[in-house]
Amino acid sequence: MTLTNSFIAELVRDANRLDHLDDYQKRRILERAVTTIRDMRETIGIPSGPGRDSLLDIHTVALSIERGWRSNEEIRNALLQAAGMIRDLHIVLDSKTEISLVKPAG
Repeated sequence: MTLTNSFIAELVRDANRLDHLDDYQKRRILERAVTTIRDMRETIGIPSGPGRDSLLDIHTVALSIERGWRSNEEIRNALLQAAGMIRDLHIVLDSKTEISLVKPAG
C-alpha cells in the first residue's frame, strides 16, 4: 500500500471514529489533507485560482473545529471529501496525465 493510499484510509477511518478523536486531532488530520491536496495539485499543474474551491471549504472546517463551530457531521463530510480529492489526484498522478490550462482568446 502506498503512502497516499494509507493516508486515504486514515482519513476514512478517522471519519468513522470521530468520537475517539479530540478537536486537535480532527484539525490536524484535516490540515494534513489540505497540505497534501495543495502539493498534489501543484505537482499536476492545477493552479489556485479565483472562484469557489472545495479545498478552501475543507480548510475553513479545519480552522473552526476547536472553536466549536463545526458539528461531527460537517467534520466527517470534510474528511471524506478530502479523501475523495486525494484519491482523484492520485489517479491523475499515477496515469501521468498532463494538464495544461489555456486562457481563452478575447
